[in-house]
Amino acid sequence: MRYIMDFFITLPPHLQAFLATLFTWGITALGAGMVFLFKRINKSVMDATLGFAGGVMIAAAFWSLLSPAIELASVLGFSPWLMTAAGFLCGGVLLFIGDKLFDVTEKRLEQKGARCNGSLKRCFLLIFSITLHNLPEGIAVGVSFGALTYGLDGATVAAALMLSLGIGLQNFPEGTAVSVPLLREGFSRKKAFFYGQLSGMAEPIGGLFGALLVAHARVFLPFLLSFAAGAMIYVVVEELIPESQSNQKKDLMALFTLIGFVVMMIMDVALGG
Repeated sequence: MRYIMDFFITLPPHLQAFLATLFTWGITALGAGMVFLFKRINKSVMDATLGFAGGVMIAAAFWSLLSPAIELASVLGFSPWLMTAAGFLCGGVLLFIGDKLFDVTEKRLEQKGARCNGSLKRCFLLIFSITLHNLPEGIAVGVSFGALTYGLDGATVAAALMLSLGIGLQNFPEGTAVSVPLLREGFSRKKAFFYGQLSGMAEPIGGLFGALLVAHARVFLPFLLSFAAGAMIYVVVEELIPESQSNQKKDLMALFTLIGFVVMMIMDVALGG
């Protein structure tokens, strides 16, 4: 394991980002692979995973993304609060618009229900919705690794890896959320798995793009770091926290969110520094 980590650290940031997002894609596939074992997954386990991932991503949004963005904006002579606020809002608004487009698409498919059977419609909507969020998540990982090029405080391999872990954890139930309903709709286990893992393919693409863009365009880094943070917080507030809090043991799920936050904070502050 130590040899693998030593080798990983020597790689260029864009290759680190690509490998990290291959990991997050693999976790999506692992979640989708649950169709080969179960038709239903314990809801409390899924919600605890989502709560923990939400805490990790909230902490990462500040220590791994916003804090380095503020520092670099000052170094580059930009207004730190203006640059980070603009990037943060743009990241959240992009996903907000994406959600609205998804809602419009869903209504149109419902209006054409006679021409679109339930299985195909469900397949399209599930994959579209989750892929929509996976692309900016991949970009967030790519940006966090790309920022290593400039040696900023808070931009460390440990922090980037923890961010990847947090995103990977929340990808597990997403993969399951696609594949298990498709299995119930009559898809074969192989097809349900294929569509489930397909939703995670956007992350390696986004990760490589984000790392390459940051590495060759330093002036855009404060905005892109903030943009990734905004996109992540939107996903946490819109999806992860509400879903985990739908559990009957919502107080316990909230503790998992706190634990995830603390784990990420320790990795960033104690080990990243």
